[in-house]
Amino acid sequence: MDLTVSTGIAARDFSTSLARGLRVIVAFDRDHPEMTLSDVARRSDMTRAAARRYLLTLCELGYVTGDGKYFRLTPRVLQLGYAFLTSMHLWERAQPFMERLTEQVNESCSISVLEGDDIVYVARVPTKRIMSVALGIGTRLPAYCTSMGRVLLADLRPAELDTYLARARLAPLTPHTVTEPDALRRVIGEVRQNGYALVDQELEIGLRSIAVPIRNQAGRVLAAMNVSGHVSRVSAEEMRQRFLSPLLYAADGIRMAMS
Repeated sequence: MDLTVSTGIAARDFSTSLARGLRVIVAFDRDHPEMTLSDVARRSDMTRAAARRYLLTLCELGYVTGDGKYFRLTPRVLQLGYAFLTSMHLWERAQPFMERLTEQVNESCSISVLEGDDIVYVARVPTKRIMSVALGIGTRLPAYCTSMGRVLLADLRPAELDTYLARARLAPLTPHTVTEPDALRRVIGEVRQNGYALVDQELEIGLRSIAVPIRNQAGRVLAAMNVSGHVSRVSAEEMRQRFLSPLLYAADGIRMAMS
């Protein structure tokens, strides 16, 4: 994962050790839940000696554990994410609005923020169906082919969007995925103009979702909220007709609750 500095701070104020320690943590993911020292060094782009030093430090602090050959993260890492969630009152204030929305439309509701080229789920209220999409807080999905991602990309300044489109890997996850940069730019422009995004089977075949921005009192976009459903239950037009108004109402309620 890219941990390059984007704030323009002076080199003397940048802690290389902290950056490398974080690089070791984010080297672990769903596909790499446990790794050898060599694996960590390769994925963190550092020498074995450096990777060993940071791994042992993280082990001493309780964020990593190992059996002498394989290393893995511990639940203590969740404290880092929990610190973010508890520092933002948005999520606890959003919960009752999300629960009412889910009951009203009988589909799952989620909130995410933009982090790098991905969206990160920070709140979710699933439906009570036995079968549902396996998403949880902390889940990362590509921004370009998700409804919440497009809402958040639509809030970027033109230069920021240009940088994103030049950098992001726009892979065709389904036959419906928009991957051509100019076409995606047009779609994002429509999202900005319409105030919502509807994505139809671009992330996963069978999945539709519609999203709107969550703004603060000053009008700044803080996050995006969506409702998602299976194509067998809801058409794209029905999503606009039935889900958009309740979704906008819930987003406005969250904005008012933050005042």
